[in-house]
Amino acid sequence: MKIALIGGTGFVGSALLAELLARGHQVTALARNPGKYTPQAGLTVVTADVQDATQVAKAVAGHDAVANAYNPGWTVPDIHDQFLRGTRAIIDGVKQAGGKALLLTVGGAGSLFIAPGVQLVDTPEFPAEWKAGATAAREALDIFRKETALTWTFVSPPVMLAPGERTGRYRVGADEVLMNGDAPAGISVTDLAVAIVDELEKPQHTGKRFTVASA
Repeated sequence: MKIALIGGTGFVGSALLAELLARGHQVTALARNPGKYTPQAGLTVVTADVQDATQVAKAVAGHDAVANAYNPGWTVPDIHDQFLRGTRAIIDGVKQAGGKALLLTVGGAGSLFIAPGVQLVDTPEFPAEWKAGATAAREALDIFRKETALTWTFVSPPVMLAPGERTGRYRVGADEVLMNGDAPAGISVTDLAVAIVDELEKPQHTGKRFTVASA
């Protein structure tokens, strides 16, 4: 497949890039600073500001799917506004490019439910330094759920996401936090990438949000 990748130098995005290339996909990475990428077979890097819908449209045109791991950075003071500005520009850009490509967006775990009507981001234990970004990701999911002219999927990682080995195994959930007994479940970022690429290759959650955790 020809896949456009947004956020490919981040924690999730870099693992996603490696998994895509390992499976033989042709990847076009959008970047404001193309120099952050190491040249690799199967990888094309194009200069694009993902907060500009016109630039996004030009970069993603002709691709089978768009893998969106955009995050302006957890330390950016206005992460909430930048996250949503980028989300809207990416949505508009994909639609300007024809809207036929699947847009798979990686959000956060904050919008997952831990009890009926209670989302993780709204609990007292949720880390304050992540709250603005997590709230923006929740609002982004709401934006997607109102979209009718776009083929989209939204994936929320589990509560615990860390470096680790690639096992290729995972379990799938919907809108609730996945658990390991009494504790929140986790997954390695490499296995999260496996789940994302599996979804890109054989979509199972079009128009929905899903989550994954270690099997």
